[in-house]
Amino acid sequence: MSDARILGVLGGMGPLASACFMQRLTLLTPAERDQDHIPTILWSDPRVPDRTAARVAGGEDPLPALLRGIRGLEAAGCGAIAIPCNTAHGWYDGMRAATSLPILHIVDAAGVELRRLGVVGGRIGVMGTAGTLAMRLYQQRLDGLGYECLTPSDEEMQSRVTPAITAVKASKLVESHEPLAEVARSLMARGAKAVVLGCTEIPLGIAAGPTLPFPVANTIDALARASIAWAKVP
Repeated sequence: MSDARILGVLGGMGPLASACFMQRLTLLTPAERDQDHIPTILWSDPRVPDRTAARVAGGEDPLPALLRGIRGLEAAGCGAIAIPCNTAHGWYDGMRAATSLPILHIVDAAGVELRRLGVVGGRIGVMGTAGTLAMRLYQQRLDGLGYECLTPSDEEMQSRVTPAITAVKASKLVESHEPLAEVARSLMARGAKAVVLGCTEIPLGIAAGPTLPFPVANTIDALARASIAWAKVP
């Protein structure tokens, strides 16, 4: 593989989600030996200002820190960038304007994952941070593909989803499972055909308990598969 096929991973948002992405990238790559895997450089910088706070509470702009990571990955010779953080994609346009490297969009990857699961159009549930939902990142890109995005209620966000995401960031995975699973079940009861785990902390919490009995699009896995497709691993 040439240097142009080195994947840059702009991570640290949060660190555990980035580490899980690296693991899933490795496990999903069809490889029989070290040399079959994708050359990858992880830039894991947890100092990036909180993305949700920036978007919904007037917090510090994360774009300068995101661009610092992109410049580091460029200097390391990467040929594309994957960002295992959904909310950071609210600054996608600013990042794209600052680099000639392709940035694999996690929402586009989630759309591909839904189709892989056999969910082509119709109602889907989308769970994510308050920032991701406020920016309508999923609605903007999936509505045109025939999906109708259902999101948790304000009460569900405040009492279950947001505290569960916070728990995952604190490495309290087991206690995050039931609140997240409850909201996923609620979205299915409202008519969703599948649920998109649109925050890379959420799959970690969901995986800490019993498997859900309906289709879920794990955006960590979705981005890993998009990265493998970019690298053209056979």
